[in-house]
Amino acid sequence: MEPQPPRVTFFHAPGCSLCDRARGVLDRVRADVPFELDAVDISGVPELEERYREWLPVVEIAGERAFVYFVDEDSLRRRLHKVGLP
Repeated sequence: MEPQPPRVTFFHAPGCSLCDRARGVLDRVRADVPFELDAVDISGVPELEERYREWLPVVEIAGERAFVYFVDEDSLRRRLHKVGLP
């Protein structure tokens, strides 16, 4: 059985320029490194607003917070490989 690609969760909100940049990095990396991406708009969800608003964007890999404010492409690749990619 082949290993499952890691799950990446991207918390964002409309009008967030840092979120737009982070999404660009995620999309570039995902073009050649397989991972599942869940994009979560926190707008209007009080629990998510309280937990993430001041840190946006937030990227979690396999349930663990990996990046806030800025996603470094090389670090993202290393972290994805660390959680089980070949």
